[in-house]
Amino acid sequence: MDENGGVRHWHADVNGVSLHVAEQGPADGPAVLLLHGFPELWLSWRHQMAALAARGFRALAPDLRGFGDSSAPADPAAYTILHVVGDVVALLDHLRLPKVVVVGHDLGAQAAWHLCLFRPDRVRAVVALGVPFFPRSPGPVSEMFAARGDGFYITQYQEPGRTERAFNRYAAATVLKKLYSIKLDDLTAPPGVEIIDFLESSSSPLPWMAEEELGQYAEKFQKSGFTGPLNYYRMMDTNWMLTAPWHGAKITVPAKFIGGEKDTGVQSFGIKHYIESGAFKFSVPNLEVAIIEGHHYLQQEQAERVNSEILSFLDKLSGEETPKCPY
Repeated sequence: MDENGGVRHWHADVNGVSLHVAEQGPADGPAVLLLHGFPELWLSWRHQMAALAARGFRALAPDLRGFGDSSAPADPAAYTILHVVGDVVALLDHLRLPKVVVVGHDLGAQAAWHLCLFRPDRVRAVVALGVPFFPRSPGPVSEMFAARGDGFYITQYQEPGRTERAFNRYAAATVLKKLYSIKLDDLTAPPGVEIIDFLESSSSPLPWMAEEELGQYAEKFQKSGFTGPLNYYRMMDTNWMLTAPWHGAKITVPAKFIGGEKDTGVQSFGIKHYIESGAFKFSVPNLEVAIIEGHHYLQQEQAERVNSEILSFLDKLSGEETPKCPY
């Protein structure tokens, strides 16, 4: 294992892939598994890992399959939700962890919710950022987005190679900066325009990410590309078919959702109403919700507040196992 500022790095061969895992905190501490989103890496949890480690937790942050230093299978069909959750379960087995607190953001939140759905016996509690749990829809996901036209970003992501070709016209750091700066009005490009061309890129640094950190992200995406990450979107309809056995099932583990008040994932697609109407809590009965200041990349943009929300939730878990050591 390499040591770098208290963060240990290692690989695990699980479920037919090699997962790169970053770890911080005592090896015998209560485990918290952190699952990143798109287009991110384990690095997006750097602030939470430090805070959790300071409280005596064992923070584990893998690069999901297709991202960073983890394996990137070529076949798009290798990126279904069953594969991704299978990776998580296999990683827990590798670590001999019977149960874990799982924290997920964006695509990682979807993976965390489905871990709770498929294997609640392996989850002590879940914290999801940016993406609430949605019950399985009556029809395929593509049907829901079709009315938004070809300019809608998820629609463009569906066609193999299309978005990769558009992204390749820019340096990886520019692509990431454009995506990290996305706003609610940026989700649909005009007819005939690729979403990455439509998005603006500020010449000034991101207020919540140092240029050196952006460079670390860019180096990995320049090396591994965007095909693996985009394949998650290409499996949405397949996931809908595969999850038929769980149609109508609820999330039963203790859960917390943290959303940014200006997040596209909260303000669009009727999600705000879904959260506020009680429909969300119907599907996740043991739920608490925190809507805080910020946009989509909350764990980096509002790191201290997110750390506080996560730690307070861990403190309140029934049958408390949280360590009592100070910050």
